[in-house]
Amino acid sequence: MSAHTGTGSRGSSAALRRLAARYRRQAPGEPRAVGYLYVLPALAVFGVFLLWPLGQTGWLSLLHWDGLTRASWAGLDNYQDLLTDPELRAPFAHAAVLLLFYAVLPVAIGLLLTAALTRFRIRGMTFYRTVLFLPQVLAMVVVGVAWRAVLAPDGLLNDTLGAVGLDGLARSWLGDDTWALPAVGAIGTWVETGLCLVLFLAGAQRIPRELYEAARIDGAGPVREFFAVTLPGLRAEIAVALTLTMVAALRNFDLIYITTSGGPGNATSVPAYEVYRRAFESGEVGSASAMGITLTAVIFALTMVVTRLVEGRRR
Repeated sequence: MSAHTGTGSRGSSAALRRLAARYRRQAPGEPRAVGYLYVLPALAVFGVFLLWPLGQTGWLSLLHWDGLTRASWAGLDNYQDLLTDPELRAPFAHAAVLLLFYAVLPVAIGLLLTAALTRFRIRGMTFYRTVLFLPQVLAMVVVGVAWRAVLAPDGLLNDTLGAVGLDGLARSWLGDDTWALPAVGAIGTWVETGLCLVLFLAGAQRIPRELYEAARIDGAGPVREFFAVTLPGLRAEIAVALTLTMVAALRNFDLIYITTSGGPGNATSVPAYEVYRRAFESGEVGSASAMGITLTAVIFALTMVVTRLVEGRRR
């Protein structure tokens, strides 16, 4: 009798423990469930204003539609045109060139300036940092209008070249088939360098001074000190800078619209501007949507590559 009672008591206790554990897992206020409740409003806004329009764009990319008349099914024809039509491939090639000016050069210049500023102390650093970061504060429309005046045939750049006896180098920078895209890229370099420098200087302040002192005791010069101490310490900041500048290069629209409108011809046409032109000027909504989806995929892929490279190095 007592043995049976003991067995029943142990069974009841086990059942109560299982019930309590189940209740704890499902109890309101459990941290994970509360976390989902906190992010739910942001997820709702994200879904309504980003994911839903993105899904609509994906659907439109499968259609032939001029924005007014009845649409017809296109399937993957719009995406196939991106691969076979040179006129549609050119904007992506131009965007690849802008990646050099918007991402590679600003990061390289920012690292070079950071290496110099961590090696030598300069008075008025806050002032210089503010001036270099100023282009990030200005609206891109203002930047475009200002630089269009500077690069005009009778603008400041050509006047300066003439004043120093270099009249042969003067040209219509934004109207020349060869120089229009590099000229726009140079504006991007001017805009993004300040951002990279501020990020790198902030990251360099986190690097322990003892590492620099140890490197100098070991006889490291400026170059070796940079590659042994500064560069590894700025890996996370470099990833952030590359991500921001690459996205800025690939979604570049307002600067192109203000300075060249994709010209001369289509020498400076980029995917973001081509999406606008095809959707609102040429009535090729399906083609514009396919280009927009492809551009989104390219940006996402490049961001993932940069993130993976940084995380792989950290391991």
